[in-house]
Amino acid sequence: MLRSRLYLLAAAVLWSTAGAAVKLSSLSAWQLASGRSLVAALVLALAIPAGRRLPSWRGLAASVAYAATVVTFILANKLTTSANAIFLQDTAPLYVLLLSPLLLRERPSRGELAAVPVFLLGLSLFFLDQLNPGQFWGNVIALGSGLAFALCILGLRAVGEEGSAVLVWGNLIAGASVLLPALGGPKPTTLDIGLLVFLGVFQLGLAYTLFQRGLRETPAVEASLLILLEPVLNPVWTFLFAGERPGPWALVGGSIILLATAWRTLLGSRSGNASSPGETPVREGTG
Repeated sequence: MLRSRLYLLAAAVLWSTAGAAVKLSSLSAWQLASGRSLVAALVLALAIPAGRRLPSWRGLAASVAYAATVVTFILANKLTTSANAIFLQDTAPLYVLLLSPLLLRERPSRGELAAVPVFLLGLSLFFLDQLNPGQFWGNVIALGSGLAFALCILGLRAVGEEGSAVLVWGNLIAGASVLLPALGGPKPTTLDIGLLVFLGVFQLGLAYTLFQRGLRETPAVEASLLILLEPVLNPVWTFLFAGERPGPWALVGGSIILLATAWRTLLGSRSGNASSPGETPVREGTG
């Protein structure tokens, strides 16, 4: 259905604005991470009544993984380029392929395993650019965000219909876990407050509401491809609004990761394996 596909595209566009908003804000990473998630938790709880329920212990574990994803993504954006942060987080499918046999007892297909060296090649190129002080650790944190995102995906597959609760409680955990260091940050300006509200209401809250609605009538494989619009647009907005240029090797590496993701998804579709963990279209940790 066209409307469902438009919901997914709109969600991807909203997700892609995170890098530019983070770069434009003078707030610390702790302030942004805490404020954004607390605002998003409120928006999601109001928009999705089912999310207000207490999650099971599995849902709680997935919520913790989600919280780690969104917090580390903000930290990475403050320490490295926006392009590096989003592309390195999109290495999550690699970790899903490696961990799904252990955590879900689901073995990846040969085609999925063939994508692993391609992901590793793209990943290695991010560290070939000349890095400013701190960017190396920003890249490392972004890799950690990808791992957390993968654990969130695996957790969501395990909890099924508890996904809404995972989002609400994951944002609550994220906001509360870094609230203490957030209190010691710089005094927010009017622009900072506006950006924080935008990030919480639109970039996380509304985006995930649209995402859930879009998934109801859109095939999983097609949804996986549609939301690849996010990592493509993220560095574009950051360049246009914040003037940040990603390094040439990062662009090459990111392109390889995107192509590998699309190739893996299409391959799974042709083999009738679209429901495997490697094909999951969920972007619950994205930025």
